[in-house]
Amino acid sequence: MARSGMALAEVLKSLGASVFLTEMKTEENLSSEISELKSSDIDFETGGHTEKALEHKDYLVISPGVPSDLTILIEAENRGIPIFSEIEVAYWLCEAQIIGITGSNGKTTTTTLVGEILKEDGREVKVAGNIGVPFSSVVQEVSSKGIIVLEISSFQLEKIEEFKPKISAILNVTPDHLDRYPDMKSYTDAKLRIFENQTEDDFVVLNWDDPVTSNLAPLSRAKSLFFSTKSELKVGSYVKNGNIVFQLNGKAEEIIPVEEIGIKGPHNLSNACAACAISAALGVKKDSMEKALKNFKGVEHRLEEVAIIDQVRFVNDSKATNVDSVFYALQSIKEPIFLIAGGKDKGGDFTKLRELVKSKVKGLILLGQAKEKIKEALGDLVPTYIVESMQEAVELGFKKADKGDCVLLSPACASFDMFKDYEHRGRVFKETVLNLKGKKDD
Repeated sequence: MARSGMALAEVLKSLGASVFLTEMKTEENLSSEISELKSSDIDFETGGHTEKALEHKDYLVISPGVPSDLTILIEAENRGIPIFSEIEVAYWLCEAQIIGITGSNGKTTTTTLVGEILKEDGREVKVAGNIGVPFSSVVQEVSSKGIIVLEISSFQLEKIEEFKPKISAILNVTPDHLDRYPDMKSYTDAKLRIFENQTEDDFVVLNWDDPVTSNLAPLSRAKSLFFSTKSELKVGSYVKNGNIVFQLNGKAEEIIPVEEIGIKGPHNLSNACAACAISAALGVKKDSMEKALKNFKGVEHRLEEVAIIDQVRFVNDSKATNVDSVFYALQSIKEPIFLIAGGKDKGGDFTKLRELVKSKVKGLILLGQAKEKIKEALGDLVPTYIVESMQEAVELGFKKADKGDCVLLSPACASFDMFKDYEHRGRVFKETVLNLKGKKDD
């Protein structure tokens, strides 16, 4: 009974469909969801998937992250029952243009930023998808003249059939979710499904600086636009003489000086370039891009400053669920760092962080399922501490930090071993920091 499943069930029920929800969790853990389902007169079962979930069903819709080897899914395939993701079924109901943004890192920031640019340009727009707002919850709120900007994960793309964005974007492809996919090719192939139904009338936006995405244009029928922070491009957005520039049909236009962009760091400059390329493909005015880029300060749980206590800065980067995200975070933080990391291991190679840990990190504070694996990969470089809770991690970070240091939560792991999701993990971190601040202020 994930958010996307609940939202889609409500929409389909309102349209007269017969809907049945099946959930492994028990009723004790689902009180608010069950109350909502009962008030909407939607049938459901909890505590496991029974034969009732397959009887007389036209199709199944699975929540993102549900394992493909689940018995009920194998049985559905054996019976010829189609299995779709929520974004596929919501697409059937959608009249608006769709912008679909995927990638290993930067999805949330870029998706949110594109939404802000379009609002600034006076467009009718909603932002949804893997960002925490289900596609199906907004699909009936946007007219055929509007735009829905979707953050899309590889999990959501696995079970599409007709889903087709007007503009797709693949920001980068780096190792992630290798606890689910057998190899990088399988993970990459899932990402590439975002443009498989696009035509010559559509656009695909690709990262020229990424070794995977820079070679994808020949695989798509859509018109290609690129973005880069390192190279001058003939088509797309890039950085030149301290400005973001967009070029198309031989005409280059300066969008904004890099120093005026509200979000900082090399990874965010790449996100800003991607957002400019996407927006330019929609004909957004230069002034709208410039104003939104100046005013946008980032998203919650992504390098979010929480508080400064006795000159120690606390930063919430709970959205950093893979190794590459932590790499970018460590690059961005200027102060010496006490790094809080760990959680549910996704198969990442933590040794990729060794050089940055050696040069920028004063101490590692590790928790969760992956703590011993991270300690083995990095623990010989700096003092390393194992803790059992977020409260212990925050308090230890503050105790060990000197004035002018930063305590950074950037886990490099999923959250599901200790928390409901990365948002819950980030909120617990922030609450703990603010409680600590309150005690110090008293």
